[in-house]
Amino acid sequence: MSGAWERYSNAADKLSARGLPRVVLDLTSEAVTLGALGGIVMLGLAVPAFRETHDDWRRTNEFAITFLDRYGQEVGHRGIRHDDSLELDQIPDNLIKAALATEDRRFYEHWGIDPIGTARALVNNSSGGSVQGGSTLSQQLAKNVFLTNERSLERKVKEAFLALWLEWHLSKNEILKLYLDRAYMGGGNFGVAAASDYYFGKSVKDLNLAESAMLAGLFKAPTKFAPHINLPAARARAAVVLYNMVDAGFLTEGQIQIALRNPATPVDRGQKTVPDNYLDWAFDRVKRLAQAGKLGYDRVLVVKTPLDVGIQKRAEEAIESILRQHGKTYNAEQSALVVTDPDGAVRAIVGGRDYGQSQFNRATDALRQPGSSFKPFVYATALAQLRYRPNSIVRDAPVCIGNWCPANYNRSFAGAMPLTTALAKSINTIPVRMSLEIGRGNAKAGRAIIIETARRMGVETPLKDTTSLPIGASEVTVMDMAAGYSAFANGGRRAEPYAAVEIRNSHGEVIYRRDRDVVPEQVLSTQVVEDMNYMLSKVPEEGTGKRAALDGIRSAGKTGTTNAYRDAWYVGYTGNYVMAVWFGNDDYESTRNMTGGTLPAMAFKEIMDFAHQGIELKPLPGVEPMKAGQQVASAGKAAPAARAEGAGPQISAATMSRRSFEVIGGLTDMFRSVEVPKPAAAAPANGRRTTALVPPGEGFRPVGGRLAMP
Repeated sequence: MSGAWERYSNAADKLSARGLPRVVLDLTSEAVTLGALGGIVMLGLAVPAFRETHDDWRRTNEFAITFLDRYGQEVGHRGIRHDDSLELDQIPDNLIKAALATEDRRFYEHWGIDPIGTARALVNNSSGGSVQGGSTLSQQLAKNVFLTNERSLERKVKEAFLALWLEWHLSKNEILKLYLDRAYMGGGNFGVAAASDYYFGKSVKDLNLAESAMLAGLFKAPTKFAPHINLPAARARAAVVLYNMVDAGFLTEGQIQIALRNPATPVDRGQKTVPDNYLDWAFDRVKRLAQAGKLGYDRVLVVKTPLDVGIQKRAEEAIESILRQHGKTYNAEQSALVVTDPDGAVRAIVGGRDYGQSQFNRATDALRQPGSSFKPFVYATALAQLRYRPNSIVRDAPVCIGNWCPANYNRSFAGAMPLTTALAKSINTIPVRMSLEIGRGNAKAGRAIIIETARRMGVETPLKDTTSLPIGASEVTVMDMAAGYSAFANGGRRAEPYAAVEIRNSHGEVIYRRDRDVVPEQVLSTQVVEDMNYMLSKVPEEGTGKRAALDGIRSAGKTGTTNAYRDAWYVGYTGNYVMAVWFGNDDYESTRNMTGGTLPAMAFKEIMDFAHQGIELKPLPGVEPMKAGQQVASAGKAAPAARAEGAGPQISAATMSRRSFEVIGGLTDMFRSVEVPKPAAAAPANGRRTTALVPPGEGFRPVGGRLAMP
């Protein structure tokens, strides 16, 4: 053993170094050791940063949607404003140079982290010069794509590693292009293309030097320097950018003088009116399509909607005018309505009187008891399940389920009558009797079949199974009612309300078409539809909805009024349009004897008379069209609602087409200088009204307890 050790010691002595070689070896050894330890530390810091990356990191999950009306005219935006469809060589050279001069002059020289630029910024800032940032453009892109704006050492470390990762995976031009597309530019705009359109109303390709400098000035502090918020600050920042371009050697002082003397001026967007309730709902519907995987991965979309600006405008004006004239009389402060085509194309939505006062959409989100306007779902179920026809004789007599016994509006019973008369006069006992017959004596089983029929016809809100469901106790939305009645107007097909006729991606490619991608389901037989249309056409002609009768056009519909006059409805349709309208109060306060045959019926007539001007009239299945010059006899026909105060001159629907109305209405908006404020409606904090249903036997008398009225 000792011999082996001696031989090893002799070999080691031969390898030992002295003097300068010994120093070099020691230093090298220490460097390797420290380098290994440093590499381990760096790896530990890099792993959390690289976890932020993923296979589809270039894809944004934020939607940037531009909405068009039925004629292809832009009507508004939702989500972020974002457009990454341009190539780098289509972006003006001045804008690129302005961005580089201000944000990262050594962009094409560093490898993601710029020690020289950082040192220069530290020296400049410590000497009292203009404040400069030390982050490279690659680091800023890493923050925009992967991280948040949190001010912390951890975020800065991740930012540095991710900048290196970007430089490894992308070319310099790809990084620059992504930065110009993803940077936040204020006003909800992401990227220079969207910002150019928003602030200057032009393509980024057409920007001049002054406008390019103003956009480049937004990279540092988009909210502070946004021209629509603080134009003087935006212009001062643009001047700094111009001088930066001179300092960087991109321009001479002489070349920037014109831009300094003629600073950029943003477009004025303050006077444009937008159908906000419609766009809010449409935005939600498009996101549903995306979640269902029907739109691919693109999130910058252009959506052509079925929105009819003329009907939308007339609906808003009619609602406001009717409430101004009659709201105090009936103690009603709010209204909501939906107009659709029979196939479900939504033409107009009014979610309340004033979007500025309350963004709560009462047409799509508020739950209200529909009262007797729900009865057509019961009658349609009975026609499909039993041997009923419009001339079948039914008996209006007392009926009880348990200890609940519904009564009619007039507190009396009329005895035997045709089914058509029972629906036109909105008799309450008949649909309750029908629920028993449909269930073969089991009311609960009968209600289950009624609920399923309503669901298949288009009522999306889950219906609560209560004994009073057949006379409208279960809450629904205005949109639900429009969707459900559409099956009567279109021949028995389910008509899900839709907001997208066609959707294009950021490259202009059609990725969705309603008529190509959706096949409607037949939910009612032709015979049931024709019988229902015949019976419901008698409501505006002979029943509770006479104020809804249209001039020269045969329509069908149903009124609805709930307990204590809290909700009033009219849901009606022609061969061309379906409309559901509700009046009431947000706070559940009772109105003053307002029924569906008053303000709701008046609103239906006012809007639908206008909507049918200048179009080809389509017949209702099972209903004979009116002959030329024929009019429906109407008791107490309401005068057309005047336009809202401050809404411009009155335009007669009888003498002007809807398209002409839109054009003149647009001119009126251009010249309008004073907007008369609309009265704020009392509403809960969230705008939602909660309806408390009283179970049978807990508040309703066994006989005479009135829940639903015509």
